[in-house]
Amino acid sequence: MSYTAHSIAVLKGLEPVRHLPGMYTRTDSPLHIVQEMIDNAADEALAGYCKRIQVTLHSDHSISVQDDGRGIPVDMHPVEGVPSVEVVFTHLHAGGKFNKNEGDSAYRFSGGLHGVGVSVTNALSSRLEVEVARDGARYRIVFAGGKVVEPLRRIGEASRRQSGTWTRAWPDAQFFDTPRISPPELERLLRSKAVLLPGLEVGFVIEGGETRLWRFDQGMRQYLSEQIQGELAAPLFVSEKYVQAQDENFPQGAGAACALCWTTEGALARESYVNLIPTPAGGTHEAGLRQAAFEAVKNFCEHHALIPKGVKLAAEDVFSRMSFVLSAKVLDPSFQGQTKERLNSRDAMPLVVRMLRDPLEFWLTGHPEAAKKVAELAIRAAQTRNRAVQKVEKRKQSGAAILPGKLSDCQSEDIRRNELFLVEGDSAGGSAKSGRDKEIQAILPLRGKVLNTWEVEPGSLYANREIHDIAVALGIDPHPPESDDSVLASLRYGKVVIMTDADVDGSHIRVLLCALFYRHFPKLVEQGHLYFAQPPLYRLDVPGQGKNRPPRKVYALDESEREAELDKLRREKIRLENVNISRFKGLGEMNPEQLWETTMCPDTRRLMRVRLPRPEEAEPLMNMLMAKNESAGRRAWMEQNGALVGADA
Repeated sequence: MSYTAHSIAVLKGLEPVRHLPGMYTRTDSPLHIVQEMIDNAADEALAGYCKRIQVTLHSDHSISVQDDGRGIPVDMHPVEGVPSVEVVFTHLHAGGKFNKNEGDSAYRFSGGLHGVGVSVTNALSSRLEVEVARDGARYRIVFAGGKVVEPLRRIGEASRRQSGTWTRAWPDAQFFDTPRISPPELERLLRSKAVLLPGLEVGFVIEGGETRLWRFDQGMRQYLSEQIQGELAAPLFVSEKYVQAQDENFPQGAGAACALCWTTEGALARESYVNLIPTPAGGTHEAGLRQAAFEAVKNFCEHHALIPKGVKLAAEDVFSRMSFVLSAKVLDPSFQGQTKERLNSRDAMPLVVRMLRDPLEFWLTGHPEAAKKVAELAIRAAQTRNRAVQKVEKRKQSGAAILPGKLSDCQSEDIRRNELFLVEGDSAGGSAKSGRDKEIQAILPLRGKVLNTWEVEPGSLYANREIHDIAVALGIDPHPPESDDSVLASLRYGKVVIMTDADVDGSHIRVLLCALFYRHFPKLVEQGHLYFAQPPLYRLDVPGQGKNRPPRKVYALDESEREAELDKLRREKIRLENVNISRFKGLGEMNPEQLWETTMCPDTRRLMRVRLPRPEEAEPLMNMLMAKNESAGRRAWMEQNGALVGADA
């Protein structure tokens, strides 16, 4: 195949977004592209030009956003030569909100961008309509698949006081796992805008259903008081502080607003935002709040000599029972990915610490009784943490592994003979325990489908109980591919056998376990310790043929093997109508003797060894199959290869 200049593809305009949507947005649902529309309206409110936003969820799954801001400009763009509103919706990285270095810019701390955000909405919508009211007139432009289908035109008059933008989008189902938007998630998003912009009226209409309206004149204080559960250890603390002019470390206007409290019990309420953008994954601004609270409480405790001897406070102790709503204003924030779920800006942490630590410490000093209750919560958490650390150290010093309670271990300590069976379900696990060779075979039942660990950090693996039990049973820790063979020095089993049902769910569990071992225990696979059990799908009960040919059972792995066995019986002159064929629905249907004979006995079973593939071949495929933001790639792959898979009976 030739490789010339004609082989090089150039994606222009919004084509990159439609070609690789997972790089620009979440593809589980259209909520994020709708959020970009809402952010643009909220930015007008942030700039002081918008008093009301209304969002309507239509019955055809489209959504419209209307605001009474200034309206997107409709005059001709001096460089592009087309109306500015067309540039906004068809060009990546285009918009008035990039002029953030101007001291009087209304968008110095804007959340959405008239650029990447709303143009992505257009690119991933089958249709998008925009109407703008400004300068005494009303205008309309329509897009389909990211391209203009109805050029901008004037459609009527508007009063001089009337201005704003109305946008309606129909998310294109081909780019998302589902075209539906969850009303509760959208409601939380809209409610947060009203919380963070006191005085802004936010409406939410479900076509043919209910209408909600929010306006929080008390802002965060009112919102957090409605969210918290359990008894308050101290009254709510509320602070809002921004950098004034002539500061050598931070730009003018940057800062943070926060409402927080401590509760003695109950669920915690924690929400954070940057420039009105929700950050559910936290980030450096939350780290700043955590550090500010720690330093303020620690200073109070030390000043009043409240910390017992031998106890050392940590930030996690102060943070453990704290609920908060945090809103940071950061110039040019850096997010993790276009979905903006986590803030990465390094200067956000010292900014939030500086804005909140002193006000909180002053508040604690002014409320000594409440502050002492907060200190008691932190000290109690520190003591609990210290006891847990001591307990772990004692376990390590004892030299005896604390094996999972549901593990039925083997008696032998010879790793060359020992086998660990990871069995799907408690029912099959019970049969395996009864039918196994207790000398060399151990059984660890798995409850349902294990966690998809493809994108899980190694340090977070043990938070999942199933993964923790597997690792402890094996006796080895997660490790990178470049590790040397010594990481397997404490391996307790020479064979690790994945034993699941011969159906779709069983195959899914095998894939999840393969992802776990390939990503986090690669040396186990590389050294040939990982196997698949191959339980039969069919049992053939063959009647006896005289004294010398008693009744017998024949097992078949799959349909092709079943037909081969039937052909063999036909050649033996056995009437097939007398042969009873049964299909196992799962391992749990087998009694211990059958499971031993067909799947576990070293003399009669069939095992499939799992080999370590080449990274350049495996990584792209595994990423496409297992990564969260690759739903579009999975869909294309299934459409291309779906005919190769037979229907599961």
